[in-house]
Amino acid sequence: MALKRSGFYDRTAALGATFVEYADYDFPSQYAADILEEYRACRERAIVIDLTPLRKVEVSGPGSEAVLQAAATRDVKRLKDGDVVYTALCDEEGQVVDDGTIFRFGPERFRWIGYTDEDEAWLAGIARRNGLDVSLENSTDRLHNLAVQGPASRDILSSMVVPNEGARRVSELTWFTFTEGRLGSSGGPDVLVSRTGYSGELGYEVWCRPEDGGDVFDRIWAAGEPYGLAPLGLDALDVVRVEAGLIFKGYEYEGSEDPFEAGIGFTVTRSKADPYVGKEALNRRRTEPKQAFIGLVLEGDDVPANGDAVLAGSEPVGVITSAISSPYCGCPIGFARVEVAHTQGPQLTVSRSEGGEPIRASVARVPFYDPEKTRPKS
Repeated sequence: MALKRSGFYDRTAALGATFVEYADYDFPSQYAADILEEYRACRERAIVIDLTPLRKVEVSGPGSEAVLQAAATRDVKRLKDGDVVYTALCDEEGQVVDDGTIFRFGPERFRWIGYTDEDEAWLAGIARRNGLDVSLENSTDRLHNLAVQGPASRDILSSMVVPNEGARRVSELTWFTFTEGRLGSSGGPDVLVSRTGYSGELGYEVWCRPEDGGDVFDRIWAAGEPYGLAPLGLDALDVVRVEAGLIFKGYEYEGSEDPFEAGIGFTVTRSKADPYVGKEALNRRRTEPKQAFIGLVLEGDDVPANGDAVLAGSEPVGVITSAISSPYCGCPIGFARVEVAHTQGPQLTVSRSEGGEPIRASVARVPFYDPEKTRPKS
C-alpha cells in the first residue's frame, strides 16, 4: 500500500529530506549530512518539522466533555475555551492506551490529538457504555501539522498570523493554549496555532488544511529565513525529545505499562473527583509500584537500544526504553524502566543485545535539558 504524503511533502522533499515510514506516512527522517546541524538549529534558532502523522479526532455534541472526562487521566472540566492539556488514556488495569493532547473549542467541541487510529473506537466505546450523546470524526487526513520550534519561533510567527475577531494574537498565547486565524493578509490560508511542541523549546504547531500546506510552508519559510530557520527530521527530533524528557509511544510504553512506569505519572491528576477508565487501578498502582521510569547517564560512547537489559550487578532489573548521544550532556543518555528498588542506583550497567562490554550507568534527573521547562514556558 502506498504511503500517504502530507501537504508539506513537496517542500520537505525539495529541501533534501530522506524519508521513512511512520504511521502510514512518508515522514522526513534527515536533511543535513550531520543531524547536529538540525539539532543546533532547534536549540539556537528555529526549525520546522512535519508532524502530520499524528492522529486527530473531532469530539462534539452534548456528551463531548463527559466522554473525555471519562477517558482522560487529566481533569477536562478545568479546561477553558482555547486551552490544551496533555494527558493519558488508560484501560481498566491502568495501562496506557495512548498519550496525547485535548483542545477545547467550546462547551460541546473538542479535538483529541494522539498516535493511533484506535483512539476513535476507544472513545466511542466509552461513550456507548455511558450512554453519552457524542459525535466522533477522524480528521487526520484533513488537518495537517507543521511545528515551528526554537527560541525564534515566536518572532517568526507573531507578525504573520492574523487572529480571527476576538481571538488571541500569537504573542499573547501562553503555554498550552491556541488561537485561530489566517497567515498573512486577507485571503491567506486559515490556520490554528497552538503553543505546544515536542522539542523542549519555546514552540508552536501550525494546523491547516492539506491543500494549503504548500502555501503555509512557503510563508513560514520566508518569514523564518532572517532567523536561520531550518528543517528538522525524525532523527534529530529523537535527540531533542529525549534531552527534554519527552516520551514516545512504542518505546516508553508498549501496552502493559501505567503512566508512572511510562514517565508521564504527572498526567494522573490526584484531585480529579470524577471517575475515569483506570482510576481505581492507578490509585492502587501508585501506592504499590513494581517498576519505575528513570533517566540514565551512560559512560563511554556506546548508545544502547530499546530493550537492552539494565543490570544491578549481574541481575537484570529493567530495560532501556530510549537512548541517544546527547550534544547537551556530552555523553549518551536515556530512559529506562526498572524495578522500584533500583531507582536510586547505586551503580547500574546496561548489557547490549548486540554484544560488547557492559555500559556503566548512573541514575539522573529527567528532563536532562532545562529541567524546570523555563524555555517552553518563556
